[in-house]
Amino acid sequence: MAGASLDAALRPALEERRARSLYRQRRVIESPQGAEVVVDGRAYIGFCSNDYLGLANHPQVRSALKAGVDSLGAGSGASHLVCGHSREHHALEEELADFCGRERALLFSTGYMANLGTVTALVGKGDGIFEDRLNHASLLDAGLLSGARFQRFTHNDTDNLDRRLARAEARRKLVVVDGVFSMDGDCAPLSNLAEAAHRHDGWLMVDDAHGFGCLGAQGRGTPELQSVGGAEVPVYMATLGKALGTAGAFVAGSEALIETLIQFARPYIYTTALPPAVAAATRASLRLVREEGWRRDVLQARITQFRKGARALGLTLMDSQTAVQPLLIGDEQRALALASALEARGYWVVAIRPPTVPAGSARLRVTLSAAHTEAQVNGLLSALGESLAQGGL
Repeated sequence: MAGASLDAALRPALEERRARSLYRQRRVIESPQGAEVVVDGRAYIGFCSNDYLGLANHPQVRSALKAGVDSLGAGSGASHLVCGHSREHHALEEELADFCGRERALLFSTGYMANLGTVTALVGKGDGIFEDRLNHASLLDAGLLSGARFQRFTHNDTDNLDRRLARAEARRKLVVVDGVFSMDGDCAPLSNLAEAAHRHDGWLMVDDAHGFGCLGAQGRGTPELQSVGGAEVPVYMATLGKALGTAGAFVAGSEALIETLIQFARPYIYTTALPPAVAAATRASLRLVREEGWRRDVLQARITQFRKGARALGLTLMDSQTAVQPLLIGDEQRALALASALEARGYWVVAIRPPTVPAGSARLRVTLSAAHTEAQVNGLLSALGESLAQGGL
């Protein structure tokens, strides 16, 4: 009876979401990640993965993962602070710190946990946290759960942030932004944000999940692209499951910051560590990011190609020069219809709808990769043109 009562209580919200064309459904991938994927038994050219550099199925990364399993087993056994911190974890942290030009780095099992653990370790009751309105959900949740007074400033509006910081009476002030905004693809103006934070005795934290590995001459992310240093961004977070093609996340910064997280970040303290083999695979990915700068060059060429072609089709592009290239549609049903029309032509692009994006801003989130060929991007553009001409919208 209790089960039936629960189902009866839950069903109306599910039915409402279906009626509003907002229902989410999972698809089953039957191939490795790559430009070509098999989904539910059918082959597609995929344009919705965050595997920006094409490393998720790279032979060297796969070999490192296998060798890691052979050497250290499938699981880590416990949290980092009990007995789960392996030599592969430790080596990866040291290499990430060196790559980012920071004193230390700390691994987390997911990006969500890294954000939640870092924010709640740094601020609490009596403090203030200031977040861009378009921040990732994990950052927003972290701010709300921290106990600090939570404020959201207008997207990329430094003046609005400055006014909020000036009015705030808080023991600590933490400004938190995405480096690259995951649904719009634009970048935060880090230098201006850092100046505002410093002017009001605050700290700037950047979640660079979609910039790390892709942006900057060496792939060091949004700070490198914008020539912003560690003093301006004392808290730097990035994930490993996007450009690096593996899994997990890290926070990089000073010795004091990392020791604070080890002592006080609950999602770090109370979670089983990533499998050491994943850390080994990530070390191989990081070496490829360092050594194969051509991947970033190819990625940028595909971005330029797509934007030029989309403009020629009259599509509404957003202000993005990154691998995230959203096509703004507006209406949820129209976005789903266009995604379905593309799928019928062999191209897999996901329609993003509220509540992931604001109401009235449903879109196709096209993501580009160094693994895509010029012909594949041209094929997507042709499919978009055909879909529009045949009423795909």
